[in-house]
Amino acid sequence: MLRHSQRVLQISLVALIALASVPQLRAQTKVPRLDYRERTLPNGLRVLSAVDKSSPTVAIQVWYKVGSKDDPEGRSGFAHLFEHIMFKSTKNMKSEMMDRLTEDVGGMNNASTADDVTIYFEVVPSNYLETLLWAEADRLASLNVDDANFKSERDVVKEEYRERVDANPFGRLFYILLQEKSFAKHPYRRPGIGSIADLDAAAIADVRAFHATFYRPDNATLVVVGDFDQKQFDAWVDKYFAGIPKPDKPLPRVSVKEPERTGEQRVVEFSPSVPLPAVAFSFLAPPKASEDSDALRIAESILSSGESSRLYRALVYEQQVAAQASAGTDLREDISLFQFFAIVAGGKKPDDAERAMLAEIKKMQDAPVSAAELEKAKNQIITAQLRERETNNGKALALGDAAVLLGDPNRANTDIERLSKVTAADVQRVMKKYMTDANRLVIYYLPESLRPAKPAAEKTGQTTGGRDARDSKGGK
Repeated sequence: MLRHSQRVLQISLVALIALASVPQLRAQTKVPRLDYRERTLPNGLRVLSAVDKSSPTVAIQVWYKVGSKDDPEGRSGFAHLFEHIMFKSTKNMKSEMMDRLTEDVGGMNNASTADDVTIYFEVVPSNYLETLLWAEADRLASLNVDDANFKSERDVVKEEYRERVDANPFGRLFYILLQEKSFAKHPYRRPGIGSIADLDAAAIADVRAFHATFYRPDNATLVVVGDFDQKQFDAWVDKYFAGIPKPDKPLPRVSVKEPERTGEQRVVEFSPSVPLPAVAFSFLAPPKASEDSDALRIAESILSSGESSRLYRALVYEQQVAAQASAGTDLREDISLFQFFAIVAGGKKPDDAERAMLAEIKKMQDAPVSAAELEKAKNQIITAQLRERETNNGKALALGDAAVLLGDPNRANTDIERLSKVTAADVQRVMKKYMTDANRLVIYYLPESLRPAKPAAEKTGQTTGGRDARDSKGGK
């Protein structure tokens, strides 16, 4: 099975579509409450559970609070690497046995790595719940972190890098540059997908140390939603998880604070594989748990959701300066990004796309969005969330996200209603607050053919290779 790293580095055109059959959502939308139970075992494992007998299935998730921001210096990609190693052998399971325990009974499993967390999840018929709880406890307590598993999965991750970064014309921009250049000090600047050089430099001792540091019960949250008996579930959790010891060493946490930007920063990078120039912006934004994050999500939808969005209408359809244009919120636990991206249309210049994107930002700063745009954006976002919550896995994702990243599992019951209360004035306020000149990073990602010719005197010197990046001194 292909394991995937759930990065939001790649900005793509948003495809949330409000179907005509979906009724208009009221200004304040209330959703069915997730009646969950929460407890913490003596070893620190946090357990969230919600009984839902609407289908004879159960979703099991384990959220580990370790992501790419926790990768050791010079060892980027370790969190992503362990997303893969966790599917290898344990004391009691052969490699890939999780597939057999889930897919062979009509279920599924997968995992994802983000900046702040790594999540493992399964959906199976409810009569297999005990088996999967045993399996999750087994790979938490007795994973084989050996040389064979490390090297085989390192090769898989390196192949992912080649596919997503090297083979994608804009892969380096999405997966590398937007992270490296957007953060001056925070470890978010290390790309989650890692680098081949860092992975090649890693030794088995490094890998074992990372596993011992972060894969422990007091750094994990177990979330289970579906058709089960609560008393029996609690007994199984005690049986399989309670005996896993809690390490004596304290958990390391990222304490670095990203400084505010004090001036526009500009980067120019060249690549031989880029068919058309691209222009990207990033703005530092507040943490995911911030009161402003809902208004930023609404702004993203208005700017970028579908062919009626502002960026598509202005840049692609009317002015024809871009072949694609999008915007997106990249919400994270510590500090977030709001990003813009445009692939420049043939015959146009990067400056044209930059000016057009800045003009659309200014329009949203100068005047409130229309009532129709606001309602449409809310319908798109809320409809997508409600549809996701029709499944046990979607409910579990909502609970886990609220508990681990927002700090309060009950936000799974309140956040949709809170988002429905966002006003046009809120959207205008956050656009003014965060999309400032001093808070802007601009990246030009250009074909090698546009690289300026070097003076004759320089041509006799040593060349710098295929890529070049130039930073202004504005904000670092």
